[in-house]
Amino acid sequence: MWYELLRFAHVIGACVLLGTGAGIAFFMVMSNRSGNPALIAHVAGIVVLADTVFTATAAVLQPVTGYLLTREIGWPLTEGWVLLSLCLYVIVGVFWLPVVLIQLRMRNLAVIAARSGEALPDAYHRLYRIWFAFGFPAFASVLAIVWLMLTRPDLSGWL
Repeated sequence: MWYELLRFAHVIGACVLLGTGAGIAFFMVMSNRSGNPALIAHVAGIVVLADTVFTATAAVLQPVTGYLLTREIGWPLTEGWVLLSLCLYVIVGVFWLPVVLIQLRMRNLAVIAARSGEALPDAYHRLYRIWFAFGFPAFASVLAIVWLMLTRPDLSGWL
């Protein structure tokens, strides 16, 4: 029973990370395309909240449930696909943590532009390009981790 609960929690966490990441990216890109500072400020505010409530919670719980699962099953953390997943998880963090700060700054710049009735400043557009670029390695790494979780390939000859 404990194993099934751990596995369920781990899979739900992976779904939350993948789904929230895709949803946040979609809404940020679509609001940015509007060029409307008020809309961007509103959406960015929701994105920051969603990242805090959903993504951060899942990001903390994933390694905990993963570790408990490996202990329950008896896999060492050095098992090829587990170790690769952990490395990819670090890559996700390296790209996701700055994105959280970038989203906050983008939101603040959009709020200022909306209140003043001015266009978004160049700083906003620079941050958006960084935010957009950082999304690719982070999201690709999450996809790879999910694939590794599902297939658990034998990587003994690779690592």
